[in-house]
Amino acid sequence: MIPSIPQPRFLIAAYTAYVVVFFLFLALPLVVVAGFAFNDSQFPSLPWRGFTWNWFFGTERPQIGVFHERPILRAIGTSAFVAVCVSVLSVAVGLSNAFLFNRYRFRGQGLLYVLMLLPLVVPGIVLGISILVFSSRVANGLWDAAQWDFEALRPGLTLVILGQFSFIATIATLVIGARLQKFDRTLEEAALNLGATRLTAVRTITLPFLMPALIGAFVVAFLMSFENFNTTLMLVGSDAPLTIAMFDRLKEGSTPLLNAVSLLLMLGSSLLALVMIAFQKRG
Repeated sequence: MIPSIPQPRFLIAAYTAYVVVFFLFLALPLVVVAGFAFNDSQFPSLPWRGFTWNWFFGTERPQIGVFHERPILRAIGTSAFVAVCVSVLSVAVGLSNAFLFNRYRFRGQGLLYVLMLLPLVVPGIVLGISILVFSSRVANGLWDAAQWDFEALRPGLTLVILGQFSFIATIATLVIGARLQKFDRTLEEAALNLGATRLTAVRTITLPFLMPALIGAFVVAFLMSFENFNTTLMLVGSDAPLTIAMFDRLKEGSTPLLNAVSLLLMLGSSLLALVMIAFQKRG
């Protein structure tokens, strides 16, 4: 732990080997998945039968590519729509929660904070089943009482958005709250002394300071929503997001098409992560 103290060569070599093996353990499965996306075969497995772009740009079956497979493109669009909705809701509520827990003190605050964190420790499939059972009972009750079929409470995109929002909003709150704790409130007080209203002070001083955290929370929420499977599986209707569509394809048999989709997801996630890092450095 103290760099100035000389270390035995054996310990240095062992530590270096551990780091190398650790990162190989993380990277090799991704490399294998990405590699078989270019295999000129019907199955993502050895032997290697040649390099091809057909699983990305192919127009004829059986090697039709991702960019010409309409069900996959539709599923990507559905996942993007759900992720944007969940991210916007999560950032908005997370910003409000961050101000609530950092700026105010009230009775029951600790209990409310624990309740906010509770969705993070509940398994996703249990959370999805709970939301499905509750919404179905409410929808059935509305039908029995007033013959009103409230479609938003039935399995579908609305319920998927609400289900993902129920736990992703907590993560957005933690990300934004951590940034808000570092804010110097005397800057707001100076603006108030100069005649600004509280809303103007927050809009012109606090929110620009929080912008890197807001962007980061949006990116994290988007990625978590896009790749969510357990909760989504319990709440999905006829419009399946990408994770559900890929799961259905796997049940029929895996092809390098799914490897190509996975590679695109890895590239997209990496790009969003770089965007988030860039905004955090600017902040």
